[in-house]
Formats: sequence, C-alpha cells, structure tokens
Amino acid sequence: MPSTRLANLIDGRLQAPRDDRWLDVYEPATGAIFAQCPDSSASDVDDAVQAARKAAAGWAATPSEDRSRLLHRLADLIEARLDEFAALESRDSGKPVALAKRLDIPRAVSNLRFFAAAIIAWESESHAMETGAINYTLRHPLGVVGCISPWNLPLYLFTWKIAPALASGNTVVAKPSEITPCTAALLGELSIEAGFPPGVLNIVQGRGPTTGQAIVEHPAIKAISFTGSTRTGAGIAATAAPQFKKISLELGGKNPAIVFADADLSEQNLDTIVRSGFANQGEICLCGSRLLVQRSIYETFRERYLARVKALRVGDPQDASSNLGALVSREHFDKVMSCIAQARSEGGNILIGGQALSPPGRCANGWFVAPTVIDGLGNDAATNQQEIFGPVVTLIPFEDEDEAIALANGTGYGLAASLWTADLSRAHRMGAQLEFGIVWINCWLLRDLRTPFGGSKQSGVGREGGTEALRFFTEPRNICIRY
Repeated sequence: MPSTRLANLIDGRLQAPRDDRWLDVYEPATGAIFAQCPDSSASDVDDAVQAARKAAAGWAATPSEDRSRLLHRLADLIEARLDEFAALESRDSGKPVALAKRLDIPRAVSNLRFFAAAIIAWESESHAMETGAINYTLRHPLGVVGCISPWNLPLYLFTWKIAPALASGNTVVAKPSEITPCTAALLGELSIEAGFPPGVLNIVQGRGPTTGQAIVEHPAIKAISFTGSTRTGAGIAATAAPQFKKISLELGGKNPAIVFADADLSEQNLDTIVRSGFANQGEICLCGSRLLVQRSIYETFRERYLARVKALRVGDPQDASSNLGALVSREHFDKVMSCIAQARSEGGNILIGGQALSPPGRCANGWFVAPTVIDGLGNDAATNQQEIFGPVVTLIPFEDEDEAIALANGTGYGLAASLWTADLSRAHRMGAQLEFGIVWINCWLLRDLRTPFGGSKQSGVGREGGTEALRFFTEPRNICIRY
C-alpha cells in the first residue's frame, strides 16, 4: 500500500472520505503507484457545501484587506516550499521538475498575489444622470461557488480559480483532478496554517463523474468555474442551465501557429515556435498543434524546425537536462498513440517521432512519447480537427493571408493562435480576423494576468483573468438615488 494518503479539506479540517474509498495515484515517469487520494462521494461534497454555507456570511463581511492578507500569506507559504511543490508537481504529472519550478509553482504564487492585490484596487462604478440622480453599482459575492481544475497544470490552474473566488468574498468547494491531486492537497494544508477561517476553502478529492458531478448538481452552489475537455464542459452546461448557475468554461483547443515568409526566424524565435508545440509534452491547452507555414519558405523552415525538435530530450523528469517528461496517465498515453496511428491511416507522413520511448533506469516503465511532427494531411483530416493534447504537431503549408486565415479558423475550436510576421499591418488585420480568444503576435504564452482569458466556439464560455474573473464571481446590484 502507498505510504501517502491524501485528505479532503472540509470545514478547516483534513478528513478521510466518508465511505473510506480511495483512488490510486500513479507516477507517470515510472508507471508505479505512489499515493492514494479520496474517492469522495456526494455526501463528502454536501459536507463541504454545508461548511461553506456556514462560513459564507462571515467571509463576505470580512474586509477585502483581510481577505487579501490571507491570500498573500498563502502565497508566502507556497513560495517558501517552492522546491517541495515543484518536485511533487513533477512526480504527480510527469512534467520536468525544472519546468514546474520555473513555470507552474511561480505562476500559482502569482495568481494568489495578483488577485490579493486586485481586490484592493477594484473600483466601483457610478453614473450620474442629468435628471438629478446618481447610480452606483455594488458587487456582492455569490456565496458558495464550485471550482473544478484539470490535470495538465495542476496548481497553476487550481489557484487561477480559487484566488479570485476567495478574493471577491465567496466560499469555495474545489476539486482538483484525481490524476494529479497532490499539490492541491498540500495547498489545503497550508491554507489552515495561513489562517483561513474554517469552511472558507474546501477541497474535495475524487473523480469527475461522481465528485465533480455532485459539485455541479448541488443546489447551494451558485457558480461553476471549470477547465477541462469540451465534452465534459457541455455536460456541465446542460446540468447547470436549469438551475440558472453561472458557468465559466475553459475547454479544448486546436490552436494554429502561423508563420509568414517575412517572419523573424531568429534562433530565439524558432525555439519559441518549437516550445509552443511541445512544452509540457504538448499537454497545455494553448499549445500550437497546427503549424501553418507559408509555402515559399516551407522546405527550409521544415528542415530547421525538425532539427530543433530532434534535439529535444525526453527523459526522467528529475533530470535537469530533460525537455519533456512523461504523459500524465496510461489512458492518455494510449489516446495519444492512437491519434498518431490515426494520422498514419489518414496518409500522414511521420517526419520525426511517432513512437513510444522507454528511458533507461527507473523510467523504463513510464508513459513517454517521442516528439512527433507530421505533414501531408489536409486541414479537414481528423488529425487536424481533433484535440490530441500531446507532443504531436502537424505542418500545413499555405499560400497567402486569406488561405492562412481560412485554415486557422477552419476548426470547431477557438482558444489561442500565434502569428509570426514582420508586417505590422498584417498583424493588426489578422489579429482582428482570427476567431480565437487570445492571439499572440511574434510570441507565445506571454501572459498579462490583467487581460481576459478564454475561448470561443467549442473552446469555452466566459472569460477568466483580471476584473473578468472578479465580475464572474460577483453579482452586480445597481442603486439609484434621486437628489
């Protein structure tokens, strides 16, 4: 039996699940079980909701300066244990420790600090009328809200949701992914140390169809913030709509990276384009899995690109020289390998990769896939339409701006796009025509937390980030006074 058993955080206490049911947690790099997390039931969720309801009025009445102070204190505690969090995040998800230390954990700290500061600076609105009246808007917390986060960026996206919810005065029932539950469990322990009142933050571990569904269905939960698959998001929307719950859904993507002949393809920029396809083993919703390249430079670009992909090192996540680690689970590994097989069956050319890897030593039984680049497929092929969410990039040539826009917009998704060009007019023109929630010009994953984040079409509903998140987690009330 694994030595580590995680706990739920309910009403300020660490608790085992009511039914004493547990889920195995695997280390992707080795394929071995290293922990267990609660397999919580609807009863556990209801316990958390009741605790959150009991705490809601007091937390809403807590001055924003005090809520801010507690969020900063939690950020301090995480930052003080950065190495521990990074190692745990890597062991849980398969990503390189170096990546977790450089990106995931610092971003989680930044999320907490950003919303701790944002709630203090958030301005109220007022509108004077010529008829001798003034309107002002109050924003009240909703009460109890549900936050459900995914496995690919576990602590990064967990804090992205709970920070604005808590800052704006809501109490929270949160569920991390059962595949990567460990850093959220440790955060729960630190929230007690930070001094959060009992019931303000509740973390219930478990599976999506049971624990997650119980959160979505619970009548006392007023809003759901979810990041995950489009299919699951559709189910959440169907459940939440009859109850008139607010929903924020950040879903899948099939993102294009568009490279024009006039782009500055310096070593640094080319490395960024490679990283945009393969960072975190391609398990980032913002990765550019469709690489559109202007035909006049296609051959020379492909040679330079493939040389860099070939240089990527897949290996033990604990090894500082590893660029890519393991895929998060056996199930996801099988899915990615089946997608590569599908690409072959569609007539795609595997230019590099396409196979599973077995690094020597302790990782021989891990779930590793070689960085894979495919060309020869049209944009309407299933490989270019379906989200793979792994280290797989397709190359697609285009002739001109019109074709690039048609190809880029030619999927059911609309999360993110990147555009590489030296033509400023083209950058503005295409930025307005690309049907994506975020468009990066000559960069990728350059994030300002003040900006709205989210997708269109099948990539989601609503926006997160900045005041958009604070607005989502509050209810406006207009007060009109005649004088």
